Amino acid sequence: MSKVLIIDDEEKIRTLLSKIISLEGFDVVQAADIKNGLKKLETSDIDVLICDVKLPDGSGVETAKTIKEKYPCIEIILLTAYGNIPDSVQAIKNGAFDYITKGDDNNKIIPLLYKASEKVSLAKRVLQLEKQLGKKQSFDNIIGKSKILHASIEAAKKVATSDATVLLTGETGTGKEVFAQAIHNASNRSSRNFVAVNCSAFGKELLENELFGHKAGAFTGAIKDTKGIFEEADNGTVFLDEIGEMPLDLQAKLLRVLETGAFLKVGDSKPTKVNVRIIAATNRHLPKEVETGNFREDLFYRVAVFQISLPPLRERITDIEELALFFLQNFANKMNKKINHISINYLEALKQHSWKGNIRELKNIIERSVILTDGTSLTEDSLPAELQTPDITERKEKTLSAFELSSAEKLHIQKVLNYTNGNKTETAKLLNIALTTLYRKIEEYQIK
Repeated sequence: MSKVLIIDDEEKIRTLLSKIISLEGFDVVQAADIKNGLKKLETSDIDVLICDVKLPDGSGVETAKTIKEKYPCIEIILLTAYGNIPDSVQAIKNGAFDYITKGDDNNKIIPLLYKASEKVSLAKRVLQLEKQLGKKQSFDNIIGKSKILHASIEAAKKVATSDATVLLTGETGTGKEVFAQAIHNASNRSSRNFVAVNCSAFGKELLENELFGHKAGAFTGAIKDTKGIFEEADNGTVFLDEIGEMPLDLQAKLLRVLETGAFLKVGDSKPTKVNVRIIAATNRHLPKEVETGNFREDLFYRVAVFQISLPPLRERITDIEELALFFLQNFANKMNKKINHISINYLEALKQHSWKGNIRELKNIIERSVILTDGTSLTEDSLPAELQTPDITERKEKTLSAFELSSAEKLHIQKVLNYTNGNKTETAKLLNIALTTLYRKIEEYQIK
């Protein structure tokens, strides 16, 4: 739960607020003035600050600006005995999350705290992702030493230094975007933008706008010119994931970019010129898509100048242990757990699995196992049911009654909910069940 700092010179108000907020599960620290409050910020990982506007050693409105400059992720809620519009406007300009009048705070503070803490959580995740993206993906970072993977890496290294269009093929979850980033970072365009888009994630109109941008007035709400990813990636690389899902009329516009280096923004009559390298990826068999009329033949030959097939995980069994240990280290560090070993039975179960979801599925399973493990080693007991061998399942059925099985399931769901801070969508994803199923289980087991 988020940590909250209350700065107020009135001890009774601090104590009352602290009690109310603590009852909601928040971790609360207090300070009587700005000086001591700033010291608390230096020594504690504060998420939300509740600060009085008038304090003995300064103004909460001005302090908000100072704090946001030094701690941009912290959200600030300002309290005042006498609210006025100029102060509230300046508070928001200075970065405050909200500005409320004392007396209203008992009703408003808890909903505000939840909203502010959600915003902080999102901001921290974004920062973490930015740090991860800042670490350039190279071929040396691709995990695995199997011959079949090595062949794909060598082919990618050879094409990286050229400007040739590359088509990455393979099942979902085989690491196509990782390869695309490695190719970009080994090319002479590495100092320029690498911009990725999933062609299956948008409808036709939204995808066209995402790719090419629009002119002001092109449609309702288009109040200014907007760049698409081709313009954002000028002199860099565009990664078109799931290109096989692209609508036919957009395929024609993409072909024009490949042939002329120009495109029309939505609502524009003047072509925009760009110099981009295209790396595309698909889990479909594009020659078959051409035969059925779902993919343009001329576009296929333009995007498939150099094809690289990425092997599924079941064809590189020797890489599973290295991948599993890598994910184990990441998730153990993230969850502050001292898990540093994988049992032989656990590893053997991984090697015998069919891995329809490939590396992405393996990552998901290791994360779930780390959540459920209390010891220092991943064992067969922390495997999801679909990976457990019949003898393990049989032993469990002999030792657990129906009531105990439901108790185990309830405990399992509760652990994952705690890990996701109650995020049910993320919980359902980790449990590999539908969101509606999760809600039904929560109601059935009366999980709070």
